[in-house]
Amino acid sequence: MSRTALALALSMTVLSATPAFAQDHAHGHDHAPGSVAAEAAGAATAVDAFHAALKAGDTAVALTFLAPDVMIFEEGGAERSRDEYASHHLGSDAAFAAASEATMARRSGWAEGDLAWITSEGRTTSQFNGRAVDRLTTETMVLKRHADGWRIHHIHWSSRAPG
Repeated sequence: MSRTALALALSMTVLSATPAFAQDHAHGHDHAPGSVAAEAAGAATAVDAFHAALKAGDTAVALTFLAPDVMIFEEGGAERSRDEYASHHLGSDAAFAAASEATMARRSGWAEGDLAWITSEGRTTSQFNGRAVDRLTTETMVLKRHADGWRIHHIHWSSRAPG
């Protein structure tokens, strides 16, 4: 499937599924706002393992959680593949993760068939490159289930100063 077709399919899945999830909440199904649906638990585990590998500085393992055609959006920029990310920001992301303390305030997750999306809100603090860092963070990851497990196909990271 081409990257454009995958992006369109993911967009349509998210847009078409949103009313269904709202309806499920109204009828008392097992997924509450601010929680991860049981169907998305494996995807959330993959997201956590990706972050753990970054924090441990194990960039080779971190890369195994990314699809070859992953799209990563951050601070208005884009990296359009696993190889591009590996050659640009992976090392600095791992160094920052190792030096910082990230706490999660809220996480939601949904899955529909072999697609899942995990959203997280939190705070990251550190001393990095000689300066104090204190950021409120948001993260969206879209994952697809493959034969060997969940892979991240899209990441969108953003942050802002508290207050």
